[in-house]
Amino acid sequence: MLTNNIGHHLMVHQAMIPRNLKLFPCICGNRMLSGYKPKSSVKDSYKILELEEGCSLDDIRNSYRSLAKKYHPDSGSATADSEAFMKVEAAYRVVLSDVETKKKSNENNEEEEDQFKSKAPQHRHYLSFEGVGFGTPSQREKQYMQFRVDRATEQVLEYRKQRLENQYAVTDLMKAKDVRQSKKVKITQAVERLVEDLIQESMAKGDFDNLRGKGKPLQKFSDCPHIDPMTHNLNRILIDNGYQPEWILMQKEIRETIERLRRGIVASRSKLGGPMTPYRQKEWNHICEQFIEDIRKLNKRIDNFNLVVPILSRQMVHFSADKEIVRAQKTYEALMENREASNSDTKENEEENVKRFGWKSSLVKWLNLTLK
Repeated sequence: MLTNNIGHHLMVHQAMIPRNLKLFPCICGNRMLSGYKPKSSVKDSYKILELEEGCSLDDIRNSYRSLAKKYHPDSGSATADSEAFMKVEAAYRVVLSDVETKKKSNENNEEEEDQFKSKAPQHRHYLSFEGVGFGTPSQREKQYMQFRVDRATEQVLEYRKQRLENQYAVTDLMKAKDVRQSKKVKITQAVERLVEDLIQESMAKGDFDNLRGKGKPLQKFSDCPHIDPMTHNLNRILIDNGYQPEWILMQKEIRETIERLRRGIVASRSKLGGPMTPYRQKEWNHICEQFIEDIRKLNKRIDNFNLVVPILSRQMVHFSADKEIVRAQKTYEALMENREASNSDTKENEEENVKRFGWKSSLVKWLNLTLK
């Protein structure tokens, strides 16, 4: 009821005020503010906020936040002051109102100016000049011409850049390709000359005179339709004459080497015999060190083999020297057990023979003594 009465009295008083005074009171909480702000109060408000006229809204808000943190009673800072904070808040409201008023006045001025300008229909702005530019058609045409010039310049620069990059890339690729091609041609020519020389030399010696298939076509070595017969025949001829691929020779060499090392370490252990005296243990340690070094070299050979082998499933793993030494020890123990078992069997057979033919052997001995 009290609010309604206050509003009724305000309306009555406002009706009694002459219209030429242009006073518009408003109520905001318990404060009475006026729509009219004197010039001096606006300048003072800018000074309180430590700003200049014409600043942006972001500057106003940032300044207000910093001053509010500085003077707010609840901030807990040493510069907290309620009166200063109220001044800052009032100045902030005045500055915001001033900025809003200037913005509206600028918009009104622009609208008034636009009313006197001859505008083309909105849809025509986007039917020409690719929608570039603003203003009158002549201005938009100039802006569009400049836009086309800039775009053409950028396209030319981009084209030149791409052309140079492709040229350098193609040049490097051609150089590498030429080097590989030249090496390939040299190797092919060298092989062809070597083969031709060997054939001529063999023909001169008469090695081809006694061939069974002389003058006949080569027989197919494989009936598989997925294999090129020419390639298969050439590979078969090379293999039959000892020309095997490098990785096959390396694989064969690795297998022969590991077998030789295994036999060698077992033989060395058998030669030392048992039991292991300090001298024999020292000799065995020296043999194991040499075996470990040989296994290391063999593993390096396996690395080279894995680099050239064409099939992944054909690759080999490293040999472990410790495992090979344990294996050799077990092999030696098994040999000793077999030897002991064979010796025991031999003794048993001898004893049985003595039991069976003891009197005959005694008679033979007596006869020999008598004859002498």
